[in-house]
Amino acid sequence: MRRIAVCVLMASMAAGAAAGLALPAKAEPRHGMALHGEPKYGPGFKHFDYINPDAPKGGRVTLQATGSFDTLNPFTLKGVPAAGSTAIYDTLMAGAADEPFTEYGQLARTVEVPEDRSWVAFDLNDAARWHDGRPVTADDVVFTFQALTRSHPFYRSYYAAVDKVEAEGERRVRFTFKPGDNRELPMIVGQLPVLPKHYWEGRQFDATTLEPPLGSGPYRIASVDPGRSITYERVADYWGKDLPVNVGRNNFGSMTYEYYRDESVALQAFRGGLYDFRQEATAKTWATGYNFDAVREGKVTVEEIPNEVPAGMQGFVFNTRRPIFENSKVRWAIAHAFDFEWTNQTLFYGAYKRTESYFENSPLQSKGTPQGRELALLEPLRGKIPEEVFGPAYRAPTTEGPNGMRRNLLEAKRLLDEAGSEVRNGTRVFSATGRPLTFEILLDSPTFERVTLPFVENLKRLGIQATVRTVDPAQYQNRIRDFDFDMVVHVWGQSLSPGNEQADFWGSDAANRPGSQNLAGIRSEVVDSLIARIIRAGTEEELKTAVSALDRVLLWSHYVVPHWYSGVYRVAYWNRLKRPATLPPYSLAFDAWWLTDAPSMAEQQPR
Repeated sequence: MRRIAVCVLMASMAAGAAAGLALPAKAEPRHGMALHGEPKYGPGFKHFDYINPDAPKGGRVTLQATGSFDTLNPFTLKGVPAAGSTAIYDTLMAGAADEPFTEYGQLARTVEVPEDRSWVAFDLNDAARWHDGRPVTADDVVFTFQALTRSHPFYRSYYAAVDKVEAEGERRVRFTFKPGDNRELPMIVGQLPVLPKHYWEGRQFDATTLEPPLGSGPYRIASVDPGRSITYERVADYWGKDLPVNVGRNNFGSMTYEYYRDESVALQAFRGGLYDFRQEATAKTWATGYNFDAVREGKVTVEEIPNEVPAGMQGFVFNTRRPIFENSKVRWAIAHAFDFEWTNQTLFYGAYKRTESYFENSPLQSKGTPQGRELALLEPLRGKIPEEVFGPAYRAPTTEGPNGMRRNLLEAKRLLDEAGSEVRNGTRVFSATGRPLTFEILLDSPTFERVTLPFVENLKRLGIQATVRTVDPAQYQNRIRDFDFDMVVHVWGQSLSPGNEQADFWGSDAANRPGSQNLAGIRSEVVDSLIARIIRAGTEEELKTAVSALDRVLLWSHYVVPHWYSGVYRVAYWNRLKRPATLPPYSLAFDAWWLTDAPSMAEQQPR
């Protein structure tokens, strides 16, 4: 019978080929996949190298969040989701923090990817269960994909190249991709968090909710104090606790996020022992705020941990949808009014380096003048991109040396004059229309006012009237979503494997899509073409070439006033909290930390 079946199959395939039908590419089931080359960890690996497989389980860790929350569903546009709300879900695949874009099976037992990467198929682990005991199925995966792409523009864009998703059995699902050369697509799909179809049927997925959703992950929601705190408890019979990607991770018995109205209040709470771990984002606070008794007595560890994490880009972002920012010379002139050197020394105690790349602190950033493959890629674009792209790498305006700010303001005045503006009665206006060059800088925290107000004062010397407005997080999020701002501070994170997300950051299709991260409003065929090259890069060399070229074009188009980066994690933690001896280069790997038996002060407080 087996021989007859094989003959029938071969005859069928031959008939299909003769008729000109495309036959599906073949693939072998594997334990993991990498964007380029082979995964670091082979079949049968026991755990990631950087974790402690014998880390004790249990204890309650208390963490902090700022602001408030009004929903427990982190996958929709509506509401502000609670901190940690993705911890209740598993993804199809899981990444390792000690290698670039590589994934290993989590919900998926195996993955199949053909050489042409035209599709990817996942066979789900037979043991995978929701917290109510029901199995995780291929129908859940299909439902999740459809729900996410219907309810949120980010997912609609992120998964736009997926042509269809099909359940090929109870535990097998296949994603078929649209024609193209995006090698990253199988891995993008592997990051999919899977949601339970049977739970969400009959519920409104895109509405805010404070009802704890059902998950399959290592934690479940134990209690909620709306807007004030949320507690997750470790699932004792979590189906995936012994998977190689989970060994030595998810060690806390429970995790509570306590909300504070601002960072200064949160710091005082940490000093009082009301939560266990703090990652400090403010250099001044790091320099002056951690000299307290518990540190001197050795009860709190304060350390800087070097990392190799791409810093991405943080800066003042111009909304080029606004007419005043249409001219790149105006944007470049305004950039000259930001005094990084003064800011770094006076406010940040010299803790930072200047950001001069959208892929800062990574091997992908542009350096020197374009050469070889990169120059060949850029040369046909000459005349469509700033001529500076073909010269030395971008340098942000600097005030180093004598009279640095005066020198910068003189250059800014020259650029503004060339852009067709002049000063009338102390206010800079566009000569042709008489429209004043005024704008608002929107912030979501008073903390950043000390950086922004000196910038505003320098702009006044150019006749530019800028104002600062600080709003609450909910209003800020709504205005950002709708691009209702002139200038904001924003951070675009980057990875060592840029891909589809670049279209959401800089692509023309994202410029008018509410909720996208194209806050600058970039609409450029050249940028779109470079993003497409990044997405379809087949080798690391091709990726580096395309990313570096994109970096140069974005930088010399002056969409942001670049800020700074540090290249280290600044962390403080009470010593009942322990970490692996060696952390991976690309993450703090906090999910691999653990607690000793000593109760925290927070655990001793009456609740």
